[in-house]
Amino acid sequence: MPSPTDDHPGIRVKEQRRLARLTQRELADRLPYSLSLLSQVECGARPASADFLAAVARALRVDVTVLTGQPYVTQLHQDRLADLVRPIREALDLYDLGPDPVLTVRPDRELVAAADELCVQVRATRLHAAAAALPDVITELTTAAWRAPATALWQALASAYRTAHDLAVKLGYYDLSSVALDRMDWAAQRASDPCLAAVRQYMRALVYFREGEYAIGRRLIGSGHGILGQAGETREALAVSGQLHLGASVLAARAYDETGVETHIAEARLLARRTGEAPEHHLSFGPTNVAMHRMSAAVEMRQYDEALKQAKAIRLPASTATSRRAHFLIDRARSEMELGRTEAALGSLVSARRAAPEQTRYHPGARETIRGLVHASRRTPETLGGMASWIGM
Repeated sequence: MPSPTDDHPGIRVKEQRRLARLTQRELADRLPYSLSLLSQVECGARPASADFLAAVARALRVDVTVLTGQPYVTQLHQDRLADLVRPIREALDLYDLGPDPVLTVRPDRELVAAADELCVQVRATRLHAAAAALPDVITELTTAAWRAPATALWQALASAYRTAHDLAVKLGYYDLSSVALDRMDWAAQRASDPCLAAVRQYMRALVYFREGEYAIGRRLIGSGHGILGQAGETREALAVSGQLHLGASVLAARAYDETGVETHIAEARLLARRTGEAPEHHLSFGPTNVAMHRMSAAVEMRQYDEALKQAKAIRLPASTATSRRAHFLIDRARSEMELGRTEAALGSLVSARRAAPEQTRYHPGARETIRGLVHASRRTPETLGGMASWIGM
């Protein structure tokens, strides 16, 4: 079992608290969490959940990444993913240089298909494959769009930038994810595509969800709805609008606004009835995703009994994206752990790993749930020990 001196977010919370010259009591008074929980997190006896870290970051006025660090360095090198990040960063920096005069690019149709395939790979949690292919796709699309500006090319480039954002978030490179979102906006404006622009606002809102700035996140959701007013009532626009409501529901949950959660879930449910399962912009919007977000909102509000009740009622269709399936299992594991159902929690994490090994290995919720299970176990079962070793504990 790891010792309390092992590196974990609680150690960084303690360091930043001391730098702010606050006692544990003084920091706890600024949080919607107890002094006891803060003390246990700092010593590593309890996992530091994403909502807890967001609240601490806000109270201490530091970026949440100061508390999380780059938590996957060793694993990224083992999986040969770290070497793929720099080429992505360099490709993102080509946006305003015009066409590369010596670059040979694929035909437009192939480039558009390649950008779409990248989204498919991320949804299937094939992160290494997506990260390896992404720089060339961005580089070629940038030159192609500059040489012969066309809506389809700008849309495909915006989609590739969105993939860069998704990969950066999943691998813990939050600075890179912000750059990718800026580039997505740049391309979406040239495509004159309100749905793409609204999707970008949804993703920006999730950045503030992670940072604990829920008021700003909700304003971004409102901005997204405003942008969609230019799109008309197409199925695509309805699906994006519904996803914006789902984003708003988890922001409201983090702010413990149950009325807000119920309002946005109800709006999303109405839209889902009109769209059915609608993977527009690879958002997986539809009745299933509404149910999954309702469960996630219960988890965020620490209503773990309710979350498990909802989880048991959810039947994931075979068409459910692997990334969403794994996220559901990780949410379920957290609820099971918090309710003391350690064997069930471990089983859910094993299932998540089996479905999406790369995503689960780098998912902060999975990592902290594994850490919590280790500290809750008097004797670490072999399976749990293997999971702990796998994530680098």
